[in-house]
Amino acid sequence: MKHTIQTTLQVSILKEGSRYIAYAPALDFSTSGASYEEAKKRFDEGVQLFFEEIIKRGTLEEVLKEYGWRKMRFEWKPPMIVSQESREVKVPA
Repeated sequence: MKHTIQTTLQVSILKEGSRYIAYAPALDFSTSGASYEEAKKRFDEGVQLFFEEIIKRGTLEEVLKEYGWRKMRFEWKPPMIVSQESREVKVPA
């Protein structure tokens, strides 16, 4: 039986030096690229491979539950970011 999951993932794209980092908290998954577009492309490919592997291993439900996903009827829903903001913190130096 072939599994199909279609969902919307929230992805943050950060710039670190000359690299772009694509990160999805709902999977704790990140990848990078030399350009913004390359980071997005590599992210899509990496997420595809991630899901293919956990399905092949038979651990789809276990892994998604571990990351806080919920199954609603026949659909998996990832946890959603409700806020992303800058916070000032004091760090002892």
